[in-house]
Amino acid sequence: MTPPESPTLTYAFAVCRGGALTALAALPGLGTGAPVRTLAAGPLTAVVQDVPAAGFGEEALRRRLSDRDELERCARAHHTVITAAAALAPTVPLPLATLYLDDGRAREALGERERSLLTALDRITGRAEWGVKVYAPTGPPPAPEAARETARGAAPADGPAGGRAYLDRVRTRQRSREQHHTLTLRAAERVDIAVRSLAVAARRLRPHGVEVTGKHRTHVLNAAYLLDLGRERELRAALASLRRDETDVQIELSGPWAPYSFADAGIADTGIADGGIDGGLTGEGTADDRRATEGTPP
Repeated sequence: MTPPESPTLTYAFAVCRGGALTALAALPGLGTGAPVRTLAAGPLTAVVQDVPAAGFGEEALRRRLSDRDELERCARAHHTVITAAAALAPTVPLPLATLYLDDGRAREALGERERSLLTALDRITGRAEWGVKVYAPTGPPPAPEAARETARGAAPADGPAGGRAYLDRVRTRQRSREQHHTLTLRAAERVDIAVRSLAVAARRLRPHGVEVTGKHRTHVLNAAYLLDLGRERELRAALASLRRDETDVQIELSGPWAPYSFADAGIADTGIADGGIDGGLTGEGTADDRRATEGTPP
């Protein structure tokens, strides 16, 4: 007797329009053994994969994605499929952990969002996302004696005059830090203005904290820009000029990316239990999916 097949869910990576997407079948996707495939939904085509319900049901998925290594593996696999699809057709990335109870529910949910998805596809067709980050170096640490005085929080033992001199030095250092911070913020704004002049859309993202940047620099601008294809040379030339002029900051460019930050199509967190989309398990959705992979080539 043939054993019954284990129940599966439909995992959706992205929504496309047009393009020859058969090459996606060669991708491992999430490594479930099922092929990455396409699912027609009216004028839209979803890129999906069957995944076992036992491993991707709501509680199982929460456990899986609470493991940092497993979360990174899933995010990279998700990003790989989206990147491959975007190379073949206009593609709206869906959030990590977008799951439906079956193909029929997936078609129904995408049909409910057909207009917003088509609008998103119109917005991103012929365009790519680029990321620009601006960092302010924190500079060398204070001299050992000054650092010890600051740590003690007390004036040197050489009388009132020495105490006033110490306080003056503390105030001078504080003013210097504030002035440096102001200069770096102004430099970051000039970078943003210059890149926005080339872009059709721009979005500010949350700067990274010290756990990502390290202790020797501060993240002052984290932005995404949607540019027409073919403007890469202008973008790189503009940033090269800015790097020469804005010596108080470090400027980094990443991309081109699938348009994660500009693919908002009214996708709601309706819960897998109802057969809908669950894009809320990992934080901020598609923009975070991209940031999770930025340490490696797309």
